[in-house]
Amino acid sequence: MKKIESRDNKWVKRLNGLKIKKNRDKEGVFVAEGLRFISEVPADWAVEAYVVSETFAAENDLSIYEKKAEVLCLPDALFAAVCDTENPQGILAVCKKLDWDEDAVFAKEAPFFLLAEELNDPGNLGTVIRTADACGADAVFLSKGSVDLHNPKVLRSTMGSMFHVPVFQNVDLNEISAKLKENNISLYAAHLRGERWPYDLDLKAPCAFIIGNEARGLSDKAADLCDQWVKIPMPGQAESLNASVAAGVLMYEVVRQRLDK
Repeated sequence: MKKIESRDNKWVKRLNGLKIKKNRDKEGVFVAEGLRFISEVPADWAVEAYVVSETFAAENDLSIYEKKAEVLCLPDALFAAVCDTENPQGILAVCKKLDWDEDAVFAKEAPFFLLAEELNDPGNLGTVIRTADACGADAVFLSKGSVDLHNPKVLRSTMGSMFHVPVFQNVDLNEISAKLKENNISLYAAHLRGERWPYDLDLKAPCAFIIGNEARGLSDKAADLCDQWVKIPMPGQAESLNASVAAGVLMYEVVRQRLDK
């Protein structure tokens, strides 16, 4: 374990810099905060370093972290300053980003995907990824203009699920829809003008759903890429559903049908 005391230390400056997207992109790393989130990091996922507070170091066995990467120890106040959370748990990890294999997910038997067009809210995206993980989705594809997967708020909202389900960012929807068609994967839009219920679809077959932006919904260009529009029943007075809720309803219909195999 290496102790760091100064705010001018290169590691302290780097950790503060990684709060900014362009620095995360440049270095190809992201910061995972909190004991529970870090416990979800797979054994084979590359971790560059663990950073702990003095209090955490005094109360916990650090050997499990030292076996995997360098461990840095900061005074409690300095540790809190480099964290994004208001009440940090005393540990964070600098993790390497992983480039998932797109061809591998397309090669799965009866793949099931979720696409999102310009999903902007970090909490919504994190919830969508967590739900996709729970539903056994094979991948999540995010269009250009969506919030960064490695935004600290997104990461926390995934509750570790971003380690389990492949997420592809900055996807060109025209290109991905063409690839879906090439692989005989039906693409359905959650759309207020849909004429079929999701319960009427054959979701045991390879399929993908696309959801739109929280405020604007799905663009006409994106909707036109789909094989069919579907609507979610809303017998109450609300005009629409939250994007992550709509995604959850659709993904769980896939789960329901596939459980009946």
